[in-house]
Amino acid sequence: MPQFLLELFSEEIPARMQKRAAEDLKKLLMDALTKAGFLPGGMETFSAPRRLVAVVEGLPERTADVREERKGPKVDAPAQAIEGFLRGAGLTDIAQARVVSDSKKGDFYVADLVKPGRATPDALADIVPDIIRNFPWPKSMRWGEGTLRWVRPLHRILAVFDGEIVPFEVDGIASCNFSEGHRFHGTGLFEVKDFEDYEAKLSAAHVVLDRDQRKAQIKADAQTLCHARNLELIDDEGLLEEVCGLVDEPHVIMGDMDPSFLDLPPEVIRLTLRVNQKYFVVRDPKTGGLAPHFIIVSNVKATDGGKKIALGNARVLAARLNDARYFWDLDRKACLESRVPKLDTLVFHEKLGSVGDKVRRIVALAGEIAPLVGADVASAK
Repeated sequence: MPQFLLELFSEEIPARMQKRAAEDLKKLLMDALTKAGFLPGGMETFSAPRRLVAVVEGLPERTADVREERKGPKVDAPAQAIEGFLRGAGLTDIAQARVVSDSKKGDFYVADLVKPGRATPDALADIVPDIIRNFPWPKSMRWGEGTLRWVRPLHRILAVFDGEIVPFEVDGIASCNFSEGHRFHGTGLFEVKDFEDYEAKLSAAHVVLDRDQRKAQIKADAQTLCHARNLELIDDEGLLEEVCGLVDEPHVIMGDMDPSFLDLPPEVIRLTLRVNQKYFVVRDPKTGGLAPHFIIVSNVKATDGGKKIALGNARVLAARLNDARYFWDLDRKACLESRVPKLDTLVFHEKLGSVGDKVRRIVALAGEIAPLVGADVASAK
């Protein structure tokens, strides 16, 4: 049976929104198709930095005819009621209806109506624009002079059913049968016949469409780099989920940082690498501590194997860690106990006193509760 392929191509979609967007697209498309009378044989959705994709298998060329029995008035009903029944049922003569007998209600008219099915491309041309206009992005934007809201400017809508374009338009964007690959390594626009053709051409244009495949490739390549230098990759599933949404084709690179930064607390280093730079952290198995290296996932395949990318990222990381060191050293100039008197200058609540008053109440409560649970009073206070 024919296949339907849909690609929504835009500027880069925030990584944190991609997975949910693919799930939403699948649900919206399945609900709309079911409501229109289709029973898809299967559906898959995909997400990548610049595209949401859905492929629907097993769609018929048109929906089935819908048969309906419409009950009318009794055979001895007034002429006005019979005329209204004929108009509502689309009949021109009462002879086109049949008479049904009921032991309790008597004889009445019934019209057998047949609502012809719709051509599948016509149904899709109604379904897809409605999904696009009402897509549930957590945050969306408008651009130019259009009214469409999308997570980032939407450039193109690929919609192909059984090898042919499904014709429709959304906010001036006409559906088409072509796409493009990687922003930097792609080979320009290419025509698409079906999903197999689409996926093959995307791969040749340096786009790994499957999210799980990108994740597996990043993890495997990072572990390989670490093993080659007798290091261990510190697993970070949350970061892996995010980073795989930042690249169309992942290229994993190991960078080096100044070993002097290792005198910072490990938590500070990991936070800086993970949150600010999206780097994976590396451990030295001999010491059990962090190693002066990091893992970058680049969206660009460098001709020098990533050396310049690693050096550039190392410079940025050094600036970040120098900032962290400054605040770490600044915080250590005053102990926590020296800050306690300042709590009396902060209002907790106008009727409950200062934050210092709140602290003293909690200390007193801790002293009262500790004996009841077998805790040491002094330690609790």
